[in-house]
Amino acid sequence: MTQIALPFDWPAAETEQDFIVTPANAHAVRHFGHWSLWPLMVTVLTGPRKSGRSFLGRIFAARSGAALIDGGERADQEELFHAWNRAVSDRRPLLIIADAPAAEWDITLPDLRSRLAATPHVAIGEPDDALVKALLERLMASRGIPFAADLPEWIAHRIERSYVAIHRAVDALDQAAWARKRKIAVSSAREALIAANVIEDSSNEG
Repeated sequence: MTQIALPFDWPAAETEQDFIVTPANAHAVRHFGHWSLWPLMVTVLTGPRKSGRSFLGRIFAARSGAALIDGGERADQEELFHAWNRAVSDRRPLLIIADAPAAEWDITLPDLRSRLAATPHVAIGEPDDALVKALLERLMASRGIPFAADLPEWIAHRIERSYVAIHRAVDALDQAAWARKRKIAVSSAREALIAANVIEDSSNEG
């Protein structure tokens, strides 16, 4: 996996899992690393479920003093309008995290709609191969799941490329490890992942 150097002094860990940087999220990381150069002190961050978007937002807020609104499309529009204005007037960054870009929100306040239309948007993408493997390794290790060295790569080539699928796979392996009381190898992982409908059963699989 190719790691991209973080552009400022990120903490080693915020919770039980470090934020792993690969091309899937590197653009967002670079954007937040240079927040002092933003011409407009507001950004909308989107990303799939379980992508680490809230985690990245909390790290950014802790390091920059930014105001943070998670779930921007569901926020009170008057409050969001005033938060946007304060960020611009005070030059204190505001990060709005949402499921979709602001253009797709149901905004009834015209002044807010015009402001969000001018607001930069950065997105975390679906996980690339490097991130799938790294997240599998990190999540299994954080849960204390004993696993064979070749298992993360084997899983990475077989599951759906989504953060939700990664977490579902680790959940299934966690249960299997607890039941078996021994290291999870490819054969037992295949059985557990098929039973959990994380991967398809294929009698011809090598």
